[in-house]
Amino acid sequence: MAEAAAAALVKVIFDKLVDEAFKKYARSQNIHSELKQLGSTLSQIQALLNDASHKEITDESVRLWLNSLQHLAYDIDDVLDDVATEAMHRELTQESEASTSMVRKLIPTCCTNFSLSHRLTPKLDSITTQLQQLYKAKAGLGLIVKDEKPKNNNRGNETSLLESEVVGRESEKEKLLNKLLQDGPSKESFSILPIVGMGGVGKTTLARFLYNDTQVKGRFELHAWVCVSDDFDISKITKTIFQAVSDENKEFADLNQLQVALKEKLKDKRFLLVLDDVWSENFNDWENLVLPFHSGARGSKVIMTSRKEQLLKMLGFDNLDHLETLSSEDALSLFALHALGVDNFDSHPTLGPKGERIVEKCGRLPLALKAIGRLLRAKTDEEKWDEVLNSKIWDSKSVGDLSADWKVIFPALMLSYHELSANLKRLFAYCSLFPKDFLFDKKELVLLWLAEGFLNKSNSAKSPECLGYEYFEELLSRSFFQQSPNEEPLFVMHDLMNDLATFVAGKFFSRDDNRMATEDLAKYRHMSFIRDEYVAYHKFEAFKRAKGLRTLLAVYVGVDQSWDKFYLSSKILVDLLPELPLLRVLSLSRFSIIEVPNSIGSLKHLRYLNLSKTNIKELPDNVGNLYNLETLLVFGCESLTKLPKSFLKLKKLRHFDMRDTPCQLPLGIGELKSLQTLTKIIIEGNNGFAITELKGLNDLHGEISIEGLNNVQSSMHAREANLPLKAINKLELKWDDVSGRETLEKDILNELKPHSDKLKMLEVKYYKGIEFPNWVGDPSFHQLVQVSLHGCRKCTSLPPLGRLPSLKELLIQGMDDVKVISLELSRTTDVTFPSLEILRFEDMSSWKVWSTNSEVMFPRLRELQIIKCPNLSDVSLEALPSLRVLKIEGCGESVLRSLVKAASSTTKLEIGSILGLTDEVWRGVIVNFGAVEELFIQNCDEIRYLWESDAEASKVLERKRRMRITLGATSYHLLGC
Repeated sequence: MAEAAAAALVKVIFDKLVDEAFKKYARSQNIHSELKQLGSTLSQIQALLNDASHKEITDESVRLWLNSLQHLAYDIDDVLDDVATEAMHRELTQESEASTSMVRKLIPTCCTNFSLSHRLTPKLDSITTQLQQLYKAKAGLGLIVKDEKPKNNNRGNETSLLESEVVGRESEKEKLLNKLLQDGPSKESFSILPIVGMGGVGKTTLARFLYNDTQVKGRFELHAWVCVSDDFDISKITKTIFQAVSDENKEFADLNQLQVALKEKLKDKRFLLVLDDVWSENFNDWENLVLPFHSGARGSKVIMTSRKEQLLKMLGFDNLDHLETLSSEDALSLFALHALGVDNFDSHPTLGPKGERIVEKCGRLPLALKAIGRLLRAKTDEEKWDEVLNSKIWDSKSVGDLSADWKVIFPALMLSYHELSANLKRLFAYCSLFPKDFLFDKKELVLLWLAEGFLNKSNSAKSPECLGYEYFEELLSRSFFQQSPNEEPLFVMHDLMNDLATFVAGKFFSRDDNRMATEDLAKYRHMSFIRDEYVAYHKFEAFKRAKGLRTLLAVYVGVDQSWDKFYLSSKILVDLLPELPLLRVLSLSRFSIIEVPNSIGSLKHLRYLNLSKTNIKELPDNVGNLYNLETLLVFGCESLTKLPKSFLKLKKLRHFDMRDTPCQLPLGIGELKSLQTLTKIIIEGNNGFAITELKGLNDLHGEISIEGLNNVQSSMHAREANLPLKAINKLELKWDDVSGRETLEKDILNELKPHSDKLKMLEVKYYKGIEFPNWVGDPSFHQLVQVSLHGCRKCTSLPPLGRLPSLKELLIQGMDDVKVISLELSRTTDVTFPSLEILRFEDMSSWKVWSTNSEVMFPRLRELQIIKCPNLSDVSLEALPSLRVLKIEGCGESVLRSLVKAASSTTKLEIGSILGLTDEVWRGVIVNFGAVEELFIQNCDEIRYLWESDAEASKVLERKRRMRITLGATSYHLLGC
């Protein structure tokens, strides 16, 4: 709790105080003696922190003492950061104003030192006095110097257990599965399956098990999962459902339009919807939410998890079955699974009785059992298990003003938290800034941790970012985070874990709520607020009192829809920001901001600035004064066309994201040696930005798009970019869609070969070479999973992509000179495209023949699309055993006929604008697609009847009760005459 944050801050302070460059500058400014005295007093206090960490659990006075220390530690760190920033400013000023060096020599050194010393000495003296008073208070608190036993945080190679693994619950699973798979009596087209129980009992885990069950997946045509929580926002919930069932990004003027669109998507389709963690007890809100659901097919289901009963009783559920805690046997198995890796104690019989006692202390609650189990993971010494059993935390009454469920589970979660290192405790507490059901992006969270100074480990050879990713994985492995059920790369935090983070964060972190206007904001250092549609100034006026604020973070719950608009009062930017001089993190992403005020340049402590997806047209010239800036995010700023010249003064900049932003990079960006993320560069002609600027940026990694490659004048210039030395995992190479120089472009592409061990995604656009260099398709790119070749109009053949062992998705588009595809896609071994799942050809105007010579080709291909390939007539493919989706559009009927046998396992068939597809051809085709369950036909004017007779149609429809038929743009008769 408070001890962890204070200890971590104190360590940061000592790291700065011992830095040689820092000490040298402090001596030059005549403040070294004050800093030495401060460090000496702080060292005495540091020795008491281990004892304080144990006593704060039960002693309120110790907790208050630690809070006071933490406030002082923040103040000290701010002062030291002031000194370091001033030193950097002096260094940059001397570099840029070397021509005035003779004038500077005429100014006495004492005069240049006076200002900083005069300003900081009284402040340092005051802080030291307060530290001395804190140290003197140790006797009254009973604090003594105790050796700290080092914690072993080496987790080895373990990974987080899959949430889908459910121990026990056999009767509940069987009962609920039967209800999902059967059509019981219901007045409505959909019915509700409630899962009710206390927090941490496993409601979401059980719902996730049902949602992902194979039989359940096959029964329902549409699926959606929504985390509802205590904010029952009908518009937000409806948007999330609409996006899940449609994969469309549409903008709606109001809720009515949105619900009409959802109603149309659900019409006559059997859907499964999970509404997870519903708190609302408002019947009218529920009635309004479900209005579109009534259009679905009978047998649709809504799984609702909730701690509350009232709404369900209003819906007619008089006798609710509550999900109880696990049985003693199942609880012990779950605990053993997470603690020992097996579901029993057979290999560790002496730990069995201790495990039983821990299980009872956890109340047999799955969330608590997982947390304590992972705390003890691979620790089989009895002493450690006894230490957990006998911890004072089990008896602690200091649980704060939180929910009753949280108070029940508090001791187990708190014990798991208590065993974290000071660093991990601080990182976890920081997550209190994010609301319940927030979707965490690991990379974005690590950048925030970096900006707050949480990842500075002086004795580590790893980069701060790598440490951050390791810390995140550690928290994930201990159940502080969970994989998001819907969004695979994102993560969520259980509601009770969020409550725990809020509790341990104490009085230094605050999420925006209605109390802000009345609270004393001066004590807060980190604040977040919900990004509402309209954010007015009066809501933030009280923030002016938070002079020590380091974090001002706009956050959003749920899926961030592109059509949403958010408006921020300009008065907040103009009047508020100058009042917050110590800000390190400022995020105003997605607000409709047009102008960034000049006052931004005065935030000299700023490390992280997020202005992405705003309407800004330029950054002020004084942005170069942000000497400490490490992360600048301006992606999706469609009106931002240029950067100020002062941009090159951002020597500490590590991450610059300008995806989907048209601005040019300034000349000289290659001098920003700290850059690790540079998502897009545009090569210019006429002495503009050159690709050679990348030469010295050896730490670049992640995603990069290089546009304007037609302006590269020499392959030697491309070689100087040193792409093979950079850890790039997503690479886009783009020429302008104009005539090019074939040989030169091939040489340039050859020199831009990235590191083969890192690349996962490759996109090549408008390349004008006749053929690709050898590295494209080389099997040494063993991590490459996605390839897109777009508009390479002069290429006459494809590279040997079939040799890529991990390739899952391939798009070939607009390759006008390719006439035959055969050996190009093959490989010398027996299996071609061993991992490919999605293959799409589009706009291939000259393509005529597609033949294969491999014994086994496309063993895992599940989706094939051939679009606008009008001259393709000869297709000879062997069986495609895994194919489920086949889409053919803008082709001749011979393509469809050629694929009949190879694609016989297809369950979803989409055809459109097929020339020559007469009734006779169609009947010869459809008879071979016996597995089809979804059929979509559009603009096939030569088909008059889908089946030859009523009897045949009835036979097919009887056999395929769930078959969906969608006819677009042209009218067809389902039956013959």
